[in-house]
Amino acid sequence: MKTNFKRSVGTMALMAGFGASGAAVQASAAPLLQEQNRNRTQNSNQNNQYYSKNKNYQQGIRDGHADRANNKDHSKKRHFKKNEDQNAYEAGYQQGHRN
Repeated sequence: MKTNFKRSVGTMALMAGFGASGAAVQASAAPLLQEQNRNRTQNSNQNNQYYSKNKNYQQGIRDGHADRANNKDHSKKRHFKKNEDQNAYEAGYQQGHRN
């Protein structure tokens, strides 16, 4: 009987330790995730400012607005020869679809 009691107390202590360590990991990860989100937003804003005069960016914004208004998700798949043009279009599309 004493063995079962000791074993159950030990198991409960071990489980409490795991629970406390899990909460500590979550608490330490929260600021990191917030900083990553902030960096992602800043990078997105910088890209939008860089692309703002690009005609493909403007086209992406128009397509994004139209798709949002019609409840569609990226209905027009446009492909460009230059990677920079494709990135500008995608940034514009995401911006237009959000707003």
